[in-house]
Amino acid sequence: MGETSMMALDTIFSFISWLCMTAGYYMILKKCGARPVYCLVPFVREYEISKCADREKEGRTFAVLSVISGIFWIGFKLSPEGSYVAVVFEVAEVAAYLALILYQVRIYNGLCQIFNRRRRWLWAWFFCEPLTCLIWGFNSDFKPSRKLGAKDKNEGVLVSEGGAAALDDGLTVNIEKRTVIDFFRKKDLLKDIHMSIPEGHMVLLLGGSGAGKTTFVNAVTGYEKADATILLRNNDLYEDYKKMKYDVGFVPQLDLMRGYDTVIRTLSDAAALRLPASTTVHDRRKRVHEVLEEFGLAAVSNSMVEKLSGGQRKRLSIAMEFISDPSLFILDEPDSGLDGVVARGLFEKLRAIADSGKIVVVITHTPDRVIDLFDDVIVLAKDSSRTGRLAYYGPVKDAYTYFGKDSMEEILLTINQKEEGGEGRADDFVAKYAGLITESEKKAG
Repeated sequence: MGETSMMALDTIFSFISWLCMTAGYYMILKKCGARPVYCLVPFVREYEISKCADREKEGRTFAVLSVISGIFWIGFKLSPEGSYVAVVFEVAEVAAYLALILYQVRIYNGLCQIFNRRRRWLWAWFFCEPLTCLIWGFNSDFKPSRKLGAKDKNEGVLVSEGGAAALDDGLTVNIEKRTVIDFFRKKDLLKDIHMSIPEGHMVLLLGGSGAGKTTFVNAVTGYEKADATILLRNNDLYEDYKKMKYDVGFVPQLDLMRGYDTVIRTLSDAAALRLPASTTVHDRRKRVHEVLEEFGLAAVSNSMVEKLSGGQRKRLSIAMEFISDPSLFILDEPDSGLDGVVARGLFEKLRAIADSGKIVVVITHTPDRVIDLFDDVIVLAKDSSRTGRLAYYGPVKDAYTYFGKDSMEEILLTINQKEEGGEGRADDFVAKYAGLITESEKKAG
């Protein structure tokens, strides 16, 4: 048989293999509740199959590695034969291919678990993938134990009807959704969050890992806009962001201060950035010295930042944002790395700031040691679709009754997912609070 005939047979065999795999994957995706049309899209198909196998993270890596492996293969083919560059591309391609095999094992193993099949099927997937695809796709005995939609949809978790009423002197948050495109699909990071916080209140922001605390803060401050209306003193933060940004202060967990600058130089630089451009040099200096006195830093104003104690450095970090005299002050773990006594003193200072008519919102992982200083608590939780939802907002003392717990730590364990060591009751309290909002709206109407 001639070389031309062999190439023709090889092409026909490859086409038949691709057709069998595509048809099989079409039916598998359909069985699992995914979009069958994805079987025609390279890389996306593998990612969708990984979701069916409950191995989404592995599927992302597999898709990325597939692209990288293809790039290395092209680089190898285009490089001069026997050259150093060709060898590098070939070695990189082999390494990527070996990694792909590892992730394929994980994905196929996940499929076996979802379809309640023994692991011996892994051999069939690797050595006869086209036929295996046809069997799993078209044989009615091969059924997934759970469809994709059962995990991705938010069925049964109530969404509230209405929103929070605007406050003339306070913060009003009405977030319908905060959505991103996450690896070929739309994903809700936040949903249905409504609250009104009066001035003079110090509020704890509580939630487990991935509950959406950072996303919530970014949406409220306007750093990452959501499908929302954020009103501060009845001014729209999104529409008037350039004007309102000086009225919002955010202190991150990790400061970005230069250790070789003095305290007063650090605060002066912050004033140049945070105060409106129309501020005179005299007024700027006056404000810097006022803040130094207010945060107990006047005695160390000429000291280098790197020489400060942990508590002094935290106060300076807060003072940098407070320089613009914001109405809304948000802090992410300001007590991180501080002992109990120093942390208590810092929170007492934040309490005093709130008492001066500000709104102070704080994220902390040790809330129970200073909970007496807070007025309210916002509890964010991941619902069954992994979307950040509002499980409670209100007075601290009422939160204990609402959740039936005696501490903030116990409340957090209640709403955390079971795989995180919690009770997995987030959906219950999300639905409960959404129902309360809806009921309150109906009474008001």
